[in-house]
Amino acid sequence: MIEWVAFRSGARPVPRPVATPLVWATACGGALTLVAAHNILVGTDRPGLALAALSLLAALLGLCARFSAAPGTAVLCWLFLNGFAIPPAGTLTWAVHRDAFWLACLCAATLLGTGLARLLHARAAYRRVTTAGPAPTPSAPDDWPPFP
Repeated sequence: MIEWVAFRSGARPVPRPVATPLVWATACGGALTLVAAHNILVGTDRPGLALAALSLLAALLGLCARFSAAPGTAVLCWLFLNGFAIPPAGTLTWAVHRDAFWLACLCAATLLGTGLARLLHARAAYRRVTTAGPAPTPSAPDDWPPFP
């Protein structure tokens, strides 16, 4: 006897965020690469460009990360920005207004990326659920379509 089964995958789940240690490892590698490229191409006299590049990196990493990874991602990017993109290179300093602003920018970029990703994933999941609807399932063998 042939059993009719509806081919339906159902609503696909919202993608799971990437593990936090992987996001932080990527933040370290990406920040190191961006700051090194900034120092070679521009120099250490214009840290605003490095902040913009690291904010973009933080936002991109936020697209695939959890909200709990945002502060760590921002701090890791700030460490490379503060340690290697401003003179004296290799020395961490703390200028209250400047560094607080940099940390706020990096954290906001990461949170913005994460929030945007969650919003887009939720919107896509909502569209899949509302437009597809449940597939009709035959209740009795008499309701099944005839075999061709």
